[in-house]
Amino acid sequence: MSAVTATTATDPADQAAPATAGRATPSPIPLSRVVGVELRKMFDTRAGFWLLASIGILSVLATAATILFAPEEELTYEAFASAIGFPMAVILPMIAILAVTSEWSQRSGLTSFTLVPNRSRVILAKAIGAVAIGVVSMFVALVIGALGNVVGTAITGTDVVWDVSVTEFAFIVLANVLGLMVGFMLGVLFRSSAGAIVAYFVYSLLVPTLAELLSSMQDWFADLRPWVDFNYAQTPLFEGVVSGEQWANLAVTGVLWLVLPLAAGIALVMRSEVK
Repeated sequence: MSAVTATTATDPADQAAPATAGRATPSPIPLSRVVGVELRKMFDTRAGFWLLASIGILSVLATAATILFAPEEELTYEAFASAIGFPMAVILPMIAILAVTSEWSQRSGLTSFTLVPNRSRVILAKAIGAVAIGVVSMFVALVIGALGNVVGTAITGTDVVWDVSVTEFAFIVLANVLGLMVGFMLGVLFRSSAGAIVAYFVYSLLVPTLAELLSSMQDWFADLRPWVDFNYAQTPLFEGVVSGEQWANLAVTGVLWLVLPLAAGIALVMRSEVK
């Protein structure tokens, strides 16, 4: 008898199917975990740590300077809040800028965008982390200012004056968060620490000076300024009283100076090559 050997040809696709049939689809990384990673990244460098630590350090120094140099009749909670507000207005935007630009300056962007391919989720996580740090920092400053008010008036023997309401404090927090988001926008738009920082100081120092000069020379611009100057539109927030028209000014200038440039920056981040 002769043995007959039969061979059956199989499709390569059929052979590969069993290897992947039982493989589970990995679940996406939760946004909360991405936010947590971005928060840790703000602390785990020497520059980031000391920049965040400087919030508390400068708040204490500003409080001590107010106690030492302010007249006794001006030792109110508003004086301490104003003194602490100056360094906060500078430091918080710098934190937001470095939170974004560190991906490019430290060359960690390739790793971040490989682990989380959806770049918009990374940018959103950075924004949430920056805003969270800004709000927490403002409450830290609130506590330090309150302690300074109590200690300062005890030293001078004057009455304790609490002249900042909850609403006024909420407006101050909102104004500082808007300033922080301007820094975040510049970081997304430029993706360079030096370029974004220079652009922020031009925006916060040079542009208001030129706008003030033009307002004093041209009446028509004085009427237009609340609708085109974002810094000027935020002034009522620090004063604690905002009218309906002033909210409209803030919304229009916010779209011009914050929303549209941020959208353009995000579009560039989505399309740019990460090296």
